[in-house]
Amino acid sequence: MSQAELDAHSPDLNSVANTPAETVEMKTVTASLARLYGEPLLKMPADLYIPPDALEVFLDAFEGPLDLLLYLIRKQNFNILDIPMAQVTRQYLDYVEQIRKQNLELAAEYLLMAAMLIEIKSRMLLPVKNGDSGAEADDPRAELVRRLLEYEQIKLAAMDVSLLPQLGRDFLTAQVLIEQNTVLHWPSVELADLQSAWADIIRRSKLITHHKISREELSVREHMSGILRRLQSAKFIEFSDLFDITRGAPVLVVNFVALLELAKETLIEITQAEAFAPIYVRLAYSPTRS
Repeated sequence: MSQAELDAHSPDLNSVANTPAETVEMKTVTASLARLYGEPLLKMPADLYIPPDALEVFLDAFEGPLDLLLYLIRKQNFNILDIPMAQVTRQYLDYVEQIRKQNLELAAEYLLMAAMLIEIKSRMLLPVKNGDSGAEADDPRAELVRRLLEYEQIKLAAMDVSLLPQLGRDFLTAQVLIEQNTVLHWPSVELADLQSAWADIIRRSKLITHHKISREELSVREHMSGILRRLQSAKFIEFSDLFDITRGAPVLVVNFVALLELAKETLIEITQAEAFAPIYVRLAYSPTRS
C-alpha cells in the first residue's frame, strides 16, 4: 500500500484532538458489551462461566397438575364434563416428560396426576357393569371433573382479587410532613369560655345531688294520746286541724294511723253534718251506767 493510501485511511490527529470528549465517550459506550461497576466492558472476560440452565426460557408456567390439566382442556375447547382422556393424557405426559428431565422433584406431583389419568383411562376401557339395583355405574372421570371445577372457581376468584387496587402496586399512601414547633403557645381564655365552663359544672352538680334520710322515732300510741288530750278540751275538732303540716309527711302518716286506731277502738267518732260538709272528730259518747 502506498503512503498516500495509508494517509487516506489513517485518522487525522488534528481531527481526533479536536473531537469533543463527550463524543469520544459516547462512541466508547456504544462499542462496549456491557457496563461493570459503571465502567464500559469492551471485550468478554476469558474466565466468564455461563451455567447451562441460564438460557432456558419457560413460556408457560403452571401452579400445579390441576392448573396444567385445566390449561390443556380449555386451550382445545374440550367439554370439561366429557373429557377425552386419551388426548388429554397424551398431551399431559408429553409435558411431564419435559419437566422430568429438568427437575425430578418438581415432576413428582405431576407424575402422581399422570398415574391418576392413566387409571381413569384404563377404567373407561373396561366393560361397564350395572349395579345390583339396576342403576348405571359411576363415571370414572366424576372425581377429576369435580376437582377441576373447584380449582377453576378458586383460580377465577383469585384473578378477580388480584384486579383490586393494592397498596404499593396501584396506589401509595399520602405522606405529609408536619413541622412541629417546640415552643408551646397556650391559647387565650375568653370570658365567655369561662362562663360556659362554670355553667357546665353547675349543671353536672345538680345531676349528682344526694338526699339524706334521717331516722326518726315515731310512736302511734303517743299520737293517739295527743289526739285524745286535744279532744277532751274541745267538743268538736275539724279533721284538718288535727294535722300539723309543718312537721313533714312521716309525722302526718303516723298521726293519721293513730286517728284510725282510735276510731277502730271506738274511742272517737268521725261525723259529718251533710254531704261535702267539713268532717269533724269528737270523743265517743259513753252512757253512764245506772
